[in-house]
Amino acid sequence: MKSTNVKFLRWPVVRIPLLCLILVCVTVLVGCTAGRQRGSESLDNDAPSLSAETALPTGPVVELLPGGRQGFIIREIPGMDAGSRRDFENAIVMMHEQDYEKAIGLLEQVIERSPGVSAPYINLAIAYKQIEKPEQAEKHLKTALKLIPEHPVASNEYGLLLRQAGRFDEARLIYEKTLETFPDYQPARRNLGILCELYLNDPVCALAQYEMYSEAKPSDEQVKIWIADLRIRIAK
Repeated sequence: MKSTNVKFLRWPVVRIPLLCLILVCVTVLVGCTAGRQRGSESLDNDAPSLSAETALPTGPVVELLPGGRQGFIIREIPGMDAGSRRDFENAIVMMHEQDYEKAIGLLEQVIERSPGVSAPYINLAIAYKQIEKPEQAEKHLKTALKLIPEHPVASNEYGLLLRQAGRFDEARLIYEKTLETFPDYQPARRNLGILCELYLNDPVCALAQYEMYSEAKPSDEQVKIWIADLRIRIAK
């Protein structure tokens, strides 16, 4: 069974407190085992927009937040001009309205004017995934990951796409690589646990990922149930 919870990446400058994550489109893939379901982790908050007055270095930069805070910043140059921003936001509205074909056309225009910004590629991939064109989705996710290797949002989306295609070992590598760079990025950790448990038959990997995830997000009661179940199964 599959359910969807669609959200969208809004801005090419991404500032992410890791327990309060940027708004992004996530197709929720649900797997079943022993009568239970696993839903993919989604993201839920907007990233701030880029100010025209902000002085940024040339090229994409990924930085940890100062002062020991959990999170990271992704800065990209060149940014978007006013027209591209407007079209980008209009495309987001179209995606919320499930008008994916029009959104794709508009995002492609944005990319023509701002080819070095990752967010339009990620949203294009999301739109193509929604209209069941996984090859095009993969192409744009790969482009986003060339611009910013291990980009956590693009990596999480790519992992879900690969999982849906049955390319489980590739999905695992994607999750593991992004977690090496962003170990506190919890959507990827939760999805890696789901992948290990339901698709790779690796309960030890799944338990380790769920436990780390649960330590960071103790309010997720569902994952606590999964942990308890896995501990019983592994002990047998």
